[in-house]
Amino acid sequence: MSDQGAVCYTFEAAVEMAIKMEEEGFRHYLDAIRKVKLKGAREILKEAAVDELDHKCSLEKSLLEGQMAGGDALTRQIPTMNLGYVLAKKELRADSDTREALAYAIHLEKGSIDFYKRMADGCAGAPMGGIFAQMLADETKHLQQLEDMYEEHFMTEN
Repeated sequence: MSDQGAVCYTFEAAVEMAIKMEEEGFRHYLDAIRKVKLKGAREILKEAAVDELDHKCSLEKSLLEGQMAGGDALTRQIPTMNLGYVLAKKELRADSDTREALAYAIHLEKGSIDFYKRMADGCAGAPMGGIFAQMLADETKHLQQLEDMYEEHFMTEN
């Protein structure tokens, strides 16, 4: 979906694109869960997969209602450390550990953030712009949580 530029879509098309994005994220996590054997790493991936399902469900409900639930409750992006730029992006293996699972999840969340940022910018001022801003804010919250966990467990202070 990297070919979307500064373009806006109908409400339904915009939500359908977001649903597809969340489904793809869930499938990536599911594939990773099937590969990884270590319990701690699997738990991190499972929690992230559930977040993707929650997003997808919320978006599908908005299709039924014709609007995104929650209004503008959470539309402000949360600052992150941008660890995705520092951590190597690698495929997970059966013996991948918690650190690698966190790095993998951070990269997937970064991809979602990039998608929602492009869509929010393209739809700025349109009704569906708020949907993408809300999803962007939620994704940055998830990224911050993953980065905080990474920092707590794997980044030592000098």
